[in-house]
Amino acid sequence: MFRNIGEVALLGWQTLVALPYVWRQRRKVADQLFEIGNASLFMACLLSLFIGGVVALQSGPRLAERGIGGMLGGLIGLSVAEELAPVMMSILIAGRIGSAMAAEIGSMRVYQEIDALRTMNINPVHYLVLPRVVGITVGLPSLVIFSMIVGWGGGALVAVLNRDIGLTWAEYFNDLRLNVEAFDVAKGFIKSIAFAVVVGLVSCQQGLATIGGPRGIGRSVTKAVVNSIVLILILDYFLTRLLLVFQR
Repeated sequence: MFRNIGEVALLGWQTLVALPYVWRQRRKVADQLFEIGNASLFMACLLSLFIGGVVALQSGPRLAERGIGGMLGGLIGLSVAEELAPVMMSILIAGRIGSAMAAEIGSMRVYQEIDALRTMNINPVHYLVLPRVVGITVGLPSLVIFSMIVGWGGGALVAVLNRDIGLTWAEYFNDLRLNVEAFDVAKGFIKSIAFAVVVGLVSCQQGLATIGGPRGIGRSVTKAVVNSIVLILILDYFLTRLLLVFQR
């Protein structure tokens, strides 16, 4: 575990040092942005819509029973913006994009393509890791902002159509507007950037550490996804604590 953490930290430093070369890899960055953004957009919308709807379905009737059903918009707005959108989208991208990154780089490692890059004096970090980390760091926060909007819409849809809640569109969005501030959205955005860096570095590190043929590629993919999800949840707690200090 500690060796993996050290390798991820070292890879993160090497990627940071390589940032001045990102313009040379702009086409690869654009390819990663397409995979993260356009190719994942429908799945992200579907997930966000039902996340907002489930929160409204669970919380709305209970709030209405206590005469505070009008607070549902703020509840869904804050929960989606601060926690559900960044965490769930990061887990989605870890499973969809992080696994692909680990498999691609792992295959190159097993079939000695990375050794061939070094032989041609091409730095694997510049060529393979940098565009993937930059692409996911730009693409995931954009996806999270879109997810917030769709999640709020899903909650509004359930709040209006469910008779046990009985809110109007105006009541729902008025409460959301009063309770959700710009800093609340910014917290989810900041978290998504940190989660994106973690997913990108962990997935690339597992790919570079792959050994043992096809079975080793499978192990690397599994470890990349599991480690990314665990680190996302751990990091979410510490980031929440840190951002609460700034909010005060």
